[in-house]
Amino acid sequence: MAKKTIVVEQYASASRRPDVQRRTLIGLGLNKIRRTRELEDTPSVRGMVNSIPHLARIIEERG
Repeated sequence: MAKKTIVVEQYASASRRPDVQRRTLIGLGLNKIRRTRELEDTPSVRGMVNSIPHLARIIEERG
C-alpha cells in the first residue's frame, strides 16, 4: 500500500523571523523561497506546516 504524501512549498523568506520558525523550515527540508519537498503525510509534518502558514504551504496531496 502506497503511503500518503504531501508536497510542501516555501513561499516566503525566513529572514527576520524567530529562530523557532527558521528551525521548523529546516526540519521540513526547506530553506529557500520556491523550494518544494515531498513529505510523508503525518500529523507531525502537518503540524509543522500549520505552525508557519505565513512561510510555507501544502500545494498538493498525493496517495
